[in-house]
Amino acid sequence: MAGVLYLIPTPLGPTPLDSVLPAETLRITTQLSHFIVENAKTARAFLKQTGTILPLQQLDLRELNEHTPAAALKELLAPLLAGQDVGLLSEAGCPAIADPGAPLVRLAHEHGITVRPLVGPSSILLALMASGLIGQRFAFHGYLPTKPEARIAAIKDLEQRATRDDAAQAFIETPYRNGAMLETLRSTCRPDTWCTVACDLTLTSEWLRTFRMADIMNPLPDLNKRPCVFIIYRQGRRP
Repeated sequence: MAGVLYLIPTPLGPTPLDSVLPAETLRITTQLSHFIVENAKTARAFLKQTGTILPLQQLDLRELNEHTPAAALKELLAPLLAGQDVGLLSEAGCPAIADPGAPLVRLAHEHGITVRPLVGPSSILLALMASGLIGQRFAFHGYLPTKPEARIAAIKDLEQRATRDDAAQAFIETPYRNGAMLETLRSTCRPDTWCTVACDLTLTSEWLRTFRMADIMNPLPDLNKRPCVFIIYRQGRRP
């Protein structure tokens, strides 16, 4: 019988584990000896905090990241097919969401392996929850283009989608480009477009604001090197 693939969320930054992860998620994590991780070094740091059934040096950690070829995924399933339970870890937040783990999870389903998602923080859902914008319909687009012309076109397209689908449009940016993204939003979006900026979620430095682009902060906040989720929406109404 194959093992279970546990999808284990990790904190969004330096914060006490018990403030963002339920006791059951931590309990299951400590009982596993096989893990598929995005980065072995940061995974060991997280597992050291949780405590593990085996010493860290004896854990089986196999890396899965953006550089992993598709042909290598089957080999990563080997412990599961041999009957071992395995934990899938992201660098931060929930595995397989804005994360390279999704193809592995799909392959696990193809092999009849039980996949069990565990409870933990998702920056995307936390930002949507706190935005005050529409929660019934939304889309997440990952990273927008980096080249200015393409980025402007993408933002205009998201505004159109928000109007057409009556749906919030969420995306992220490489942290050191957050300031440039906010500047582009200010110069590109219509004055009546709603925007949410959610930064450092669950951390002591957490900062989140929802505003119409006509009322954007001036000067803009310093978001440099701080993980952010951006959301735009053109049909939202606030009391």
